[in-house]
Amino acid sequence: MQLLSDPLFVAAALLAVCLLGVSKGGFFGLGVMGLPLLSLVVHPLQAAAILLPTAIAQDALTIWNYRRDWSAWNLKVMIPSMVVGMAVAWLLAASLSAAHIRLMVGLIAALFVVRQWTSGLFARFTPHPNTATGIVFGAIGGFTTLLANAGGPAWQIHLLPQRLDKLTYVGTVTLLFAVSNLFKIPGYGTLGLFTWDNLVAGLALVPAALLANYAGIWGVRRTSPEMFFRIAYVLMFLIAVELIRSSVMELWWP
Repeated sequence: MQLLSDPLFVAAALLAVCLLGVSKGGFFGLGVMGLPLLSLVVHPLQAAAILLPTAIAQDALTIWNYRRDWSAWNLKVMIPSMVVGMAVAWLLAASLSAAHIRLMVGLIAALFVVRQWTSGLFARFTPHPNTATGIVFGAIGGFTTLLANAGGPAWQIHLLPQRLDKLTYVGTVTLLFAVSNLFKIPGYGTLGLFTWDNLVAGLALVPAALLANYAGIWGVRRTSPEMFFRIAYVLMFLIAVELIRSSVMELWWP
């Protein structure tokens, strides 16, 4: 119960699972903030393990809501390569320090925000979606989701140019997250991340996560998220900068 007695951890964890819940409800992008935020107070892989029970509970709820809305072709192409990417990340995870992983999380989050801010400038360089892009970005997303809980940005590069129906897009990404989270269970287990303290903290956060999930599902069907995302991206960028700064200081200027 040591984690739950730390007010700073509890505050960061509650905000992280709420962001994940709203994201899984359909506001994709916000969930990328969850792990960087929690990584400010605990080891990044520990943060990922703590968030996993809430993510799986949210997956079950979200899949039910989007059970008829998904792209079979995209899932057939992307899931096998995603699993390969996760396997490569698992092989590397044990040899990376907390600072290295924190730096990776910060860079991924920062690049995600910069990509959102400059998407119009580089739209013509976006690859045309096909089987090859599905395999490549499926694998990259698998790698980043295991280490940084951030598979979404890579998967979006392949999915967004297809201009899928909104609900089909949400359902497809939801299933990608769900499958990746199931594969994280043996991965994190073999890395020794499922300690009693981590599991208790993760399960205690499930109610808040599910409430946020409902809010996301309700909101994605009724609201225009432009201003919401503008604010969220600024906050995400600031968190990313702090993760990069602290990890660089730890690695090169101890």
